[in-house]
Amino acid sequence: MITALLRLFALRPLLTLAIFGFPLILLVAIGLFTILALKLLVFVVLPIVAVVWLYKRMTRSGDFPTS
Repeated sequence: MITALLRLFALRPLLTLAIFGFPLILLVAIGLFTILALKLLVFVVLPIVAVVWLYKRMTRSGDFPTS
């Protein structure tokens, strides 16, 4: 089985790329998209949410209960 795959690699590189290359390229693309999405979340979304939360917390009126 392994020798047949090695022969396929040697004799038909374009066919081998079509069989094994597409899933590998897809996995790399999914990995890169995941990394970019996490970077966007950490460096853009979380700071904006933190600033809005701090602003609302500091400008909130009626924090202290009257007894």
